[in-house]
Amino acid sequence: MTDDVWKRDEIQSPCINICVVHPAARICTGCYRSMDEIRDWSKMSDEERLDIMNALPERASTLVKRRGGRAARLKR
Repeated sequence: MTDDVWKRDEIQSPCINICVVHPAARICTGCYRSMDEIRDWSKMSDEERLDIMNALPERASTLVKRRGGRAARLKR
């Protein structure tokens, strides 16, 4: 007997637990969703979630990573 209670068919969140908002783009640098999309994810339909999931790869390529911190100081 399978346990249908724990089966889930909806599109799962792309969250990878790296929750840092890009200061200019206002997009999470971990999952590439906007703050509104993260907030509303649990209320969205599968179609809405799929649209967002399909848009994430393009969003990732548009974010410019900051060149600061320890790695930048070590290159001097």
